[in-house]
Amino acid sequence: MAKLRAVLIGATGLAGQQFIAALKDHPFIELTGLAASPRSAGKTYADALRASNGMLAWFVPEPLPAGIAGMTVLSGDAVQAKDYDLAFSAVEADVARELEPRLARDIPVFSAASAFRYDADVPLLLPPVNAAHAPLIQEQRRQRGWKGFIVPIPNCTTTGLAVTLAPLAERFGVKAVLMTSLQAMSGAGRSPGVIGLDILDNVVPYIPKEEHKVEVETKKILGALNPAGATLTPHDVRVSCTCTRVAVLEGHTESVFVSLGKKATVAEVAQAMREWQGAEVAKALPSAPPRWIEVLDDPFRPQPRLDRDTHGGMATTVGRIREDGVLENGFKYVLVSHNTKMGAAKGAILVAELLRAQGLLG
Repeated sequence: MAKLRAVLIGATGLAGQQFIAALKDHPFIELTGLAASPRSAGKTYADALRASNGMLAWFVPEPLPAGIAGMTVLSGDAVQAKDYDLAFSAVEADVARELEPRLARDIPVFSAASAFRYDADVPLLLPPVNAAHAPLIQEQRRQRGWKGFIVPIPNCTTTGLAVTLAPLAERFGVKAVLMTSLQAMSGAGRSPGVIGLDILDNVVPYIPKEEHKVEVETKKILGALNPAGATLTPHDVRVSCTCTRVAVLEGHTESVFVSLGKKATVAEVAQAMREWQGAEVAKALPSAPPRWIEVLDDPFRPQPRLDRDTHGGMATTVGRIREDGVLENGFKYVLVSHNTKMGAAKGAILVAELLRAQGLLG
């Protein structure tokens, strides 16, 4: 069977590079098109990455595939939907808002941008948590008159939080969440990114728009689709967070306090996370890990350097589960989630795999 032809828009950025690494040897998706800004158009991908000082600005650990290095880069405006079966978008929100609908009229668009996350007819898919929201795509197509669709992935900080709340919501109910994040530098990309002199020996206590994204997205992800598949009702959990940037390369750490709907013990909370398998349809996807959550007993774990790459960066690692004496039925824990793998490129690819399994792609 021929592979699905994919175009990657925003191919030269850090998120785009993560897509390229993650799609190498994918069983049914092949990158056949690369697009970036007009200044990169017409160059080979390797030449587009070449800095003025001669450095090849390829920043992911995996080697640049030779076949990709020689591909000619298009301008994003020149991408034609008729040449592809789907698109991956790794561009900023302002660019996404103009470019993604043009392609979605004809083909599916899987986006790492925030531009359409909050639209009522757009599902915010996290496959193990809310695969059941996928039918909202049909309503999006109906309302917009599109053959394709847009499906964004959640903010990378939301991802680990929502994954760990899902088993608690299913087993005990969740009423309120307080979270403080310690987010990796890679979450800001490289341009403009975080200046080294700002972050070294420092914690930056504010990330613009981040807290609002986490608070809104968590409720949407944990929400419920109505039986007709036309409207999504957000979960009524109250979410409050503080998002900070720290001098860590990859992997977001989060300190979470949660008020459960009923009483539980530490052992029961840990068991709920350990035993949680997520949506059945997500378990067999090519990019799925053997477990979505790994719970560690060592009180000094999780740590981003040690735990961010668990199961290829697709698992969320949890530790320090304790009772909390302030919140009603309160518990607290620490998590680490890989922000540029499960929280970005590999997470978007996982969504494409989900929709193919559900008959909505290809």
